Amino acid sequence: MAVALITGSTGLIGSEAAKYFAGLGLDVLGVDNDMRQIFFGPDASTAWNRSRLESEVGAQYRHHDLDVRDRDAIFGVFARYGAAIALVIHAAAQPSHDWAAREPLIDFEINAVGTLNVLEATRRYAPEATFIFTSTNKVYGDRPNFLPLVELDSRWEIDPSHEYADGIREDMPIDMTLHSLFGVSKASADLLVQEYGRYFDIRSACFRGGTLTGPQHSATELHGFLAYVMRCAMTSAPYKIYGYQGKQVRDAIHSNDVIRAFHEFFLHPRIGEVYNIGGGRFSNASVIEAIQMSEEITGRELSTSYTASARRGDHIWWIGSNSRFQEHYPTWRVHHDVREILQEIHDANQGRWGRRST
Repeated sequence: MAVALITGSTGLIGSEAAKYFAGLGLDVLGVDNDMRQIFFGPDASTAWNRSRLESEVGAQYRHHDLDVRDRDAIFGVFARYGAAIALVIHAAAQPSHDWAAREPLIDFEINAVGTLNVLEATRRYAPEATFIFTSTNKVYGDRPNFLPLVELDSRWEIDPSHEYADGIREDMPIDMTLHSLFGVSKASADLLVQEYGRYFDIRSACFRGGTLTGPQHSATELHGFLAYVMRCAMTSAPYKIYGYQGKQVRDAIHSNDVIRAFHEFFLHPRIGEVYNIGGGRFSNASVIEAIQMSEEITGRELSTSYTASARRGDHIWWIGSNSRFQEHYPTWRVHHDVREILQEIHDANQGRWGRRST
């Protein structure tokens, strides 16, 4: 039986991937030690998602409570399964700008060194496997903020005559820009994945996502934009807006749309590829637009506060272009827009969040 090894398997992308590829008949090895609760507190724990996976996927899912920084342990799992590993999805990460600034050593060890550990294990024990890395649009730093942006009533937009009007492409430079320490650790990992592809002929791709979201997100203030907005709306918790009048724009892509893109790459892999992946022009919203939609879905007003100080390096406007990926994989499309995603987050989390909203 072919094996998919997924790090960060109880997180948003990892759990979606585990269920999806198990459904295709692969055995799934999950690697996750629930660091999210250490980053963001007990409410952000993914233990509930592990229980869901073990219940729904059953014997096809085998969980390994390991840290990607533990090289010997990671090598041990790869050595045990060896050539049976057909797919590696590396989704384990420290995902927050703010947390990285507080703990830069741990952030870099997880995001950069952890990625190196998983790559080297792949090269040694499963060199024929396809390697997929969940990178980030933060590899471009704050360079998108210097595009010709126009302020509208509820959002910032790009000048429609600009070459990126349909979305930012992979040709945007990553140098001479403020990345945040999180952006640097992820860019380091991104370059490692590309280099292992080109230097060692590993079939690999970096998927540079914007807002990856969905109902399995363990939402918290420091990570999980749409899910956290909806959680606040459902639980009557206050929501704080940081800068740009709340008009900063994010494209948002449902975790299932991401995993379907991973599947396309798995079927027809390439060497050392880089793809922006996101909701694009089909699925995007500003902060205040997302708040309005959440209020409409829940039927209640969200309590908000505003601080004029934006998060350092935060994007004012990010809409990515999926054109490169769609050129290589023309049957793939984004299926879910922001309103649909928010509705699904609301409906799926009534049991977890809805009890506290009464």
